[in-house]
Amino acid sequence: MKLGIVGLPNVGKSTLFNAITEAGHAEAANYPFCTIDPNVGTVAVPDQRLDFLTALNKPKKVTPAVIEFVDIAGLVKGASQGEGLGNQFLSHIRQTSAIVHVVRCFDDDNIIHVEGAPDPIRDIGIIELELIMSDLEQVGRRIEKAKKNAKGGDKQAAREIEIFTELYEHLDVGQSARSFETPIESDQAIVAQADLLSMKPMIYAANMDESEIAKGNPYYEQVVAYAEKEGAQVLPISAKVEQEISQLPQEERELFLSELGLEQSGLDRMIQCSYTLLGLISYLTAGPEEVRAWTITEGTRAPQAAGKIHSDFERGFIRAEVVAFADLEREGDMTAARGKGLVRSEGKEYVMQDGDVVLFRFNV
Repeated sequence: MKLGIVGLPNVGKSTLFNAITEAGHAEAANYPFCTIDPNVGTVAVPDQRLDFLTALNKPKKVTPAVIEFVDIAGLVKGASQGEGLGNQFLSHIRQTSAIVHVVRCFDDDNIIHVEGAPDPIRDIGIIELELIMSDLEQVGRRIEKAKKNAKGGDKQAAREIEIFTELYEHLDVGQSARSFETPIESDQAIVAQADLLSMKPMIYAANMDESEIAKGNPYYEQVVAYAEKEGAQVLPISAKVEQEISQLPQEERELFLSELGLEQSGLDRMIQCSYTLLGLISYLTAGPEEVRAWTITEGTRAPQAAGKIHSDFERGFIRAEVVAFADLEREGDMTAARGKGLVRSEGKEYVMQDGDVVLFRFNV
């Protein structure tokens, strides 16, 4: 999973990126465009289930699931026409699974705002419009291509012309591709192939003052109301607080969070938001060689989940021996879980569940 961190220049993107990745290599400064080339950082997904499985199996290696964060250059008005670093921004965002849009939700006269003063809805609108403008160009090309294909006798092309023309009209009045609905599933597949920027799942990271994270503020409420219409997630966060957390020893972080009235760090909450937004779950494998978490899409069947480990596992799939993590933890070990009949043998139609501890049987 790759999340692109975007926003207007100087809203705290690089500060947040440095904090959550603990990388420290993205320049964060009080002027626009201090980020030019994208910075990339990989973060392990916190999963306490791995701790239990590690204690139980004493493996040589422990591998958590990971998320890749990409800190992308700030966007300004006219980016879709090449203003600022717009063309770079758009090409980098196209490669991400979802967008984390950092929105400034605090007042501070000492920190320059590229538009003069904070206004979350205006700021969101600037970036959304640039994504839409880029998509209009992309959809226009799709229409022209479909027209050429239709002349060559392609029967599917006629439907593509109809769908993309409707989508073009939808985008042309300032509405994102996310809000474009098609009643037929095959039509949705046509739209998905267009790789549209405003179709990507969105998390709005409302960057607030540390004193306001737990209770919110009027700026944050505006973002929440906007996101509800878009079907997007909103994450209250403070880049400054996340930066302070990243500099603390591990044992002091929990106390620091509780003093702020928070149960989890912004990173943990962002990961949860990402999994929910993208419909992801994790299954687990455990043995003396390795304990590992594997990220899959909700609804994935057992053979395809096995294919995440190796294509041979999917091709030669026989069965999956599965126990729910909660059952395994309660019983204490696999022997006790088997004795209670909690380890199941599942076939090709089994739909994987979050927290399944699995041993795949295969033959190639």
